[in-house]
Amino acid sequence: MLELWGGVECSIVRVGDAWRDQIAETGHRDRPDDLDRVASLGLTTLRYPVLWESVAPEDPDVCDWTWHDDRLARLRRLGLAPVVGLVHHGSGPLYTNLLDPGFPHGLARHAGRVAARYPWITAFTPVNEPLTTARFAGLYGHWYPHARSEDAFLRMVVNQCRATLLAMRAIRAVTPAARLIQTEDVGKTFSTPALAGQAAYENERRWLSLDLLCGRVDPAHPWHARLRAAGVAPSDLDDFLGGEACPDVIGVNHYLTSERYLDEARGAYPSHLHGGDGQRRYADAEAVRIRHLAGLTGPRARLTEVWERYRRPLAVTEVHHGCTRDDQLRWLAAVWDAARDVHKAGVPVQAVTLWSLFGAMDWNSLLLSRKGHYEPGAFDIRSPEPRLTALGRAAQDLVRTGRMRHPVLAAPGWWGRADRFYTQEREATESSLLPAPPATDAIPGACIAILAGVGPYGAVIGRICTARGLASRLVDEEALTTLLAEGRAWAVIDATSLATAASAKRYPGGTFRADVRAGGRIAGLCARAGLPLVAFSSDLVFDGRLGRPALESDFLRPAGPYGMSEAEREAGILSAHPRTLIARTSLVFGLDDGSDEAGRILADLAEGFSRSFPRAEIVSPTYLPDLVHTALDLLIDGESGPWHLVNAGETSLAVFAARLARAAGLQRPVSPEPEGGRNTALASARGRLMPPLDDAVARFVAACRPRVPGRLAAE
Repeated sequence: MLELWGGVECSIVRVGDAWRDQIAETGHRDRPDDLDRVASLGLTTLRYPVLWESVAPEDPDVCDWTWHDDRLARLRRLGLAPVVGLVHHGSGPLYTNLLDPGFPHGLARHAGRVAARYPWITAFTPVNEPLTTARFAGLYGHWYPHARSEDAFLRMVVNQCRATLLAMRAIRAVTPAARLIQTEDVGKTFSTPALAGQAAYENERRWLSLDLLCGRVDPAHPWHARLRAAGVAPSDLDDFLGGEACPDVIGVNHYLTSERYLDEARGAYPSHLHGGDGQRRYADAEAVRIRHLAGLTGPRARLTEVWERYRRPLAVTEVHHGCTRDDQLRWLAAVWDAARDVHKAGVPVQAVTLWSLFGAMDWNSLLLSRKGHYEPGAFDIRSPEPRLTALGRAAQDLVRTGRMRHPVLAAPGWWGRADRFYTQEREATESSLLPAPPATDAIPGACIAILAGVGPYGAVIGRICTARGLASRLVDEEALTTLLAEGRAWAVIDATSLATAASAKRYPGGTFRADVRAGGRIAGLCARAGLPLVAFSSDLVFDGRLGRPALESDFLRPAGPYGMSEAEREAGILSAHPRTLIARTSLVFGLDDGSDEAGRILADLAEGFSRSFPRAEIVSPTYLPDLVHTALDLLIDGESGPWHLVNAGETSLAVFAARLARAAGLQRPVSPEPEGGRNTALASARGRLMPPLDDAVARFVAACRPRVPGRLAAE
C-alpha cells in the first residue's frame, strides 16, 4: 500500500542580516514530545532536520549536537525512520553562502559528521529543492545572498548539486547503503503563443538540478553551454556524469501555485501577478485558474512526467496548502488519489508526505514578512499544547485504511470548482478579469443545516459556506427536524442567538432574552441524530468585573437579563448535547448591509458626524467572516465545548471607532469615553485562532468602500 510519510517545516533562511528558523518559530524546537504526537498518527517515516546552520552556525569546528542527539534518539525509540535534511532552503551558516566555491566541501564535511554520529540513519536529503532555492536566492533576490541574475542562479544550482554529490560520498563512506531522497518542485509553465519561448525556457530550466544529479548534463545538453558561460568549471560538470548522485527516490514537491500561465495581456490580471523576463512584461498566473488548461495540471500529470523522464522511484515529499481546513483535507485527498492512481498504473510511487505537521509561519510571503501568519498542519500550535486537527485525523485514517473519510470530501476543492477560473472579457476600453459564474450543479452529499433565526447572520454564514464549497441550507426548527430525519445533514449551526446578542450588546438596559428552550431542543435533535452542533453565545455571560478578559475556564457571572438567559441556554445545550461547540464572541461587526455598530460608525464618520460613546467598556470587536471561518474550521476538526472566538486586540468603543476612522482615512472627531468601565473582552486559553483586530479592521474597511456614502466611498 502507498505509504504516508510526515515532515516538519524546518527551513532556516537568511534574509539580509536576519534569520528565519521555522523549527523555532513554530515552537517545535522546545517541544520534544512533538515526536510522540507524530508517532500517534501512525507514521513510520519522517523528514527531519540536522541542518548545518543549526549544528555549526558560527564556526565549522564548533558543533553543538545536543538538540539533535535528543530528538534523533527519541525518533529511534518511537520507531520513526528519519529522512535527514542537511540544508533546507538555506545558504549555509554565517561563514559560507550558495555562491561560495567552498559550500559543497563544507556541507560534505557536515554530512560526514552526521553519518558518523548517527550511523543507523539510512536516508538523506542533503539539499532540499536546490533549483527552487536558487530561483529565490539567485534569480529573484528574495533570500541571501540576494542575487538577481541567471549566472548567479546557475552557479547556485551547480553548487548545491555538487554539495549533494559530495555529501552523499561522505555519508556512504560511513553508511554504504545510504539512500538519496532528492526533493524538487518541477511545476510546469504554460503560456499564450506569444510567450511560448519563455515557457519553453522555464520548462527546460525546471529539470536542471535533477538532470545534473542524474548525470545528464554532458556537452550535448541544452544547458551545458549556459552553465559554462556562467562560470561553472568543466570539472564540476564532469563530476556528475557517472551518475553517482542519481537519486534513489525523486521527491516531487507539488503545490497549487507550482504550475504557471504566462499571458502578455497584463491588464486582464490582478496587479500582484504582473511580472516579466527583463525584456517583456506579462502576467504570471496560477495555471490551475486558467480554463483551457483544465486537465493538464495537477500532481498526476507532474508525477507521470517525472517518471517518464527519469524512470526512478518517486515519492510526493511535500503536501501542504495554507487555506481553510476543508480545502486542506481536499488537497491531501487529491494528491493521495493522484499518487495512488499513478502507482496503480505501474509507476513506483512509494509515499505521500504530509508536510508541515506542526504548521508553517509566514510562508505566504516566502518568509520576507514577519507578521506571524500561521498555517496549521496535522497539529495547530496556537493552543497551549499542539492540537490535533482534521488533517491529523485524516493521516490516521490513511495509515490504517489507505482512505480518508470526512463529509467535506464530497465536494471538490477550489481548484476543482468552476468559479476558480479567470475569465477574460475584453471590452473596447479596457481588459478585466472576472471570475466565472459559480457552478449550478448541487454539491453531492449531506449539507450543513443553518438555523438562521431573525437578522442577516444566517445568510452570511450560508454565503461563506458556499464560498468554501460546503453545501448548506437555511432552515427553521421544523425544516431541521425533517432534514435530520432524512439523513441529509452532517452538521448543524445554530445562529439564532447572534441577532439578539447584538441588540443586547447595543442596548444594555433592554429586556432581551436568549431562547433557552429552543437551544436545548435543537441540541437534543442533533444529539439523537449523532451530528455535531455549533451554537453561538455572548460575552455577556460574564459581568466584566474580572479586571481582565474572560477565559473559557472562568466561572460564569452573567451581566444582566440577557447574560443570565444566555448562560442558562449554554447549560441546556451542553446538557442535551455535550459535544456541542459553543462559540462565544463579543461585539460582532461585518454585516453586508452595514447595520452593525462598526458599519454605523463608519457611515457617520464618512458623512461628517462626530461620535461619542457614553459607556466606558472594554470589548473584543469580532469580524464576522473571521468568526465564521474559524468556527467552521473547529467544526471540521471535531472540537467541542466553549471556545472564545474574537480578533486579538481588545479595545474600548472610542478607540475602536478611531481605528476604523484611521483605516478609512477619515479625519473625524471621536469623543473619549468616561473612565472606570467594565472589561467585557474575551480571550482564549484554548487557542487564539483569529487574526489581529487591526488586520480585520483593514479588511472590513476595504469591503465597505463600495457601499459607504460620502468621502469613504470616493477614497
